[in-house]
Amino acid sequence: MRIGIAGVGRVGAMHAANLVALGKVRQVVLFDPVPGRAAQLSASLGPDVGHVDTADELLATSDAMVVATPTTTHPELLRRGLSAKLPMLCEKPIAGDLVTMSAIVEEIETAGVDVVVGFQRRFDPAFTELRRRIRAGDVGTVYLVRALGHDAQPPDFEYLPTSGGIFRDLFVHDLDVVPWLVGEPVVEVYASGSVLVHEAFADVGDVDNAVVTLRFANGTHALLAGGRHNALGYDHRVEVLGSKDSLAVGLDPRTPLTSLEPDGPKVGVDAYPGFPERFRNAYLNEMAVFVDVVAGRVENPSPARDSLVSLRLADACERSRLSGAPVRLLVEAVS
Repeated sequence: MRIGIAGVGRVGAMHAANLVALGKVRQVVLFDPVPGRAAQLSASLGPDVGHVDTADELLATSDAMVVATPTTTHPELLRRGLSAKLPMLCEKPIAGDLVTMSAIVEEIETAGVDVVVGFQRRFDPAFTELRRRIRAGDVGTVYLVRALGHDAQPPDFEYLPTSGGIFRDLFVHDLDVVPWLVGEPVVEVYASGSVLVHEAFADVGDVDNAVVTLRFANGTHALLAGGRHNALGYDHRVEVLGSKDSLAVGLDPRTPLTSLEPDGPKVGVDAYPGFPERFRNAYLNEMAVFVDVVAGRVENPSPARDSLVSLRLADACERSRLSGAPVRLLVEAVS
């Protein structure tokens, strides 16, 4: 099996290295529009990694493709991959707006080609085990979900005008994984935000700290909080409180949190610096599962249609933040 990777910036390069480390494919082929970037990375990854100069060559020589280029290029690459009948893994989001994304989802489903969306938390062993326990009834009735997401350092300020805002960028992973865990549709959203880190966020009409409340159709609530700076390190975790059990993911010796209790945990010297380190196992497993999807051994755990849920919720969060009022949503089933 030959896996092509379109785009070898930070995320694409990580996917390439993970595919090589897994040893499950015959060859990895790289393409990047920046001259020389794909050739340089392929030389560093060994003899089983090649490179091509154009997207046409990548499509013609690959059995499946990973799309890790900028979001604005995703629709075109996805459509070209669908025409070539190539199974694909596309980094989130598959499109930047709901109209385009809805059209792409319809085209994917009409083509009957597997497109896995890169919401890496769906591939994280702890998150998948949490979902299994909820589905098995081990947690009982889910009373509350708490999700916390704080970056260690703010993004480059030049990125902010194209980021889509805090809800589409930072919160979108929680807006995907929390409904995926609960298994119920969201019926109401309330969001509030502030600028506390740097005025650069206000300059583009964004915020750098925010909170979100989700109310699900069955009465369960979720509280989401996130921000662009945490002085102690990268901190992304989820807690589920139920009638039978209370469980957490992302709570370990590297969690950047200090307890003031005498015997409580103290923040470690090796707190997570960013998402590649915190979700290393998730990204490795994501590539392993993608190879299995291409081979027909497993079902797609992150289908394109599910991406509509998180983007609709992100848009609702922004509307709520701007209006100061809750936003009611039509009930739609979740997988």
